[in-house]
Amino acid sequence: MREKILDMLAEICEDDIVRENTDIDLLKTDLLDSLGFAELLALVEEDFGIVLSPSEFQREDLNTPAKIMEVIESRG
Repeated sequence: MREKILDMLAEICEDDIVRENTDIDLLKTDLLDSLGFAELLALVEEDFGIVLSPSEFQREDLNTPAKIMEVIESRG
């Protein structure tokens, strides 16, 4: 599951750094914007059947690959 999530993030962010540094702040580094975040949520639902509503989370809750993986794994 973790590898698939990292694949998704690398594709959306268009950068493999998400694999190398799972603690990188995707928002502060402009690797993930609002559109990319929406795309990520849609892919998570499509690939894993897990619905993550943007209203459930603060931006800081999902600002790193590690946090995103933790949330998805906790729901899976």
